[in-house]
This record gives sequence, C-alpha cells and structure tokens, in this order.
Amino acid sequence: MSRLAFIGGTGVYDPGILQNISSHTIETPYGTASYESGFFGDREIIFLARHGVHHTIPPHRINYRANIYALKMLDVTAVVSTTAVGSLNPDYKPGDLVLVDQFIDMTKSRIGTFFDGERYGVAHLDMTHPYCETLRQAVLAAGKEAGITIHPHGTYICTEGPRFETPAEIRAFRMWGADVVGMTNAPECQLAREAEICYATISMVTNFAAGISKTELTHKEVVDCMAQNISSFRKIITILSGSYDPDTDCVCRHAAAAFGGFHL
Repeated sequence: MSRLAFIGGTGVYDPGILQNISSHTIETPYGTASYESGFFGDREIIFLARHGVHHTIPPHRINYRANIYALKMLDVTAVVSTTAVGSLNPDYKPGDLVLVDQFIDMTKSRIGTFFDGERYGVAHLDMTHPYCETLRQAVLAAGKEAGITIHPHGTYICTEGPRFETPAEIRAFRMWGADVVGMTNAPECQLAREAEICYATISMVTNFAAGISKTELTHKEVVDCMAQNISSFRKIITILSGSYDPDTDCVCRHAAAAFGGFHL
C-alpha cells in the first residue's frame, strides 16, 4: 500500500497530528534509519525526524541515503519535508513559508546519489524540475484551504553546516539568485528523485541571513521561530494527510525509467 511521509527538520520533531504512533528502526543497505508510523483516520502515515527526535544529528552527518531508502522500503511514494531557512530575499520574512522550486548544492562531504557505480551502477537523472510539481500544487492548495500564505517559488542554497554562513558567502549566494539558505535539502531532494519518490519542501524562514540580519545569528532564534509558527506546518500537513492520494501517478515515479528504474 502506497504511503505519504513527512520529514521533519529543525523544530519539527514529532508528527503531532497522528494517532496510534509507534517508533521503529529499519535496516537498509546504507545503514539504520529511525521513523515513526501513525494513522490519520484510516491512512497510515510515516514520519521521520531528520535530526533525530532530540536534534542530535548535525546536518552534515545525517544519513540521507538510509533515510530515503528506508522510505522506499516502506512503500512511501510521496514525501513532504520541512526545513528551517535563513532569508536572502527581503520579500521573504521571518515566519513566512516558502515552497522552494530550485536548489543550489554547496555541500562538500555528502554522498549525494544511489547511482555511485556500486549497487545501482551509474545513471544521470534530469533535475530541471527538482521538486515534484504534482505535490507542490497539493501543498499550495492545502495552504489556500488553511488560509496560510505560501510563497510559491524560491531557490534554496544548501550549505554544509553546521556553522552558519559568513556575510561574504551570503553576498555571493544572493548574486547567484538564491532566496533562502539551509543545510539539509541536498542531497535529500535528489535522492528522492533517484528513488522515484515525489518530493516537496516547505521552508520556514526563521531569520534573515548573516550580513542581512542586524544581529548575530543564533540557533535559539531558529528554534523559537519554528515553535511560534509550527501550527502553520501542522495545518498544511493535516489537510494533505486527508486529501493527498499517495497512489497518484506522476513523472517522478518514473524518473529512473531510462536506467531500468529504481528497485529494492
């Protein structure tokens, strides 16, 4: 049975809306992944806390391949993730939601593919539209139904972390066209595409980035902003849990067809 999954980022450590929740671990060829399953009505939903339930895993040490592979093993066909981001765009203010549609990968040490010449050989997948448009439209519709404004476009630049960026880096990123900056969307996004899973990201702006913000950045302000605005995530997730059909066909489900598909 196809399932919908949510990946919670900083400040989103539990599914909140689910009933009969149980915690699990699952072994994958890439390591162990932990997740929770619960029910929204009669639908089983999977929830995965990207940083661990106590925020113990820094962004550069997250086992992205194990997480995405585990979701594939669990028959997840669509993932909505949340991320906390800094804003480089004056129109995207703290507390705003941004449904990103492009990314720039500035990470340095992460394994970003299943097609590494070993288990799955070599493949080169198209990323013209990195995020699933079918799922993005479902998120926008859910936001509209909930009365929540979501910026429908944005470019996410992903840095290695765990440190925040320097003002010089932010100036460069702005010239490249980045709107928001975070530390986790790559390689998660491209791994989902390789695994033929629909994937969309809702980013919460928690602060203006270094050099734009009038104060020095702290992790506390990120967590505090997420806590103040988490209800927006939960409203959208609640609507999606009831309205989105995880059996919906989509080009994402056939992304690796030219290479024989992605099989467990």
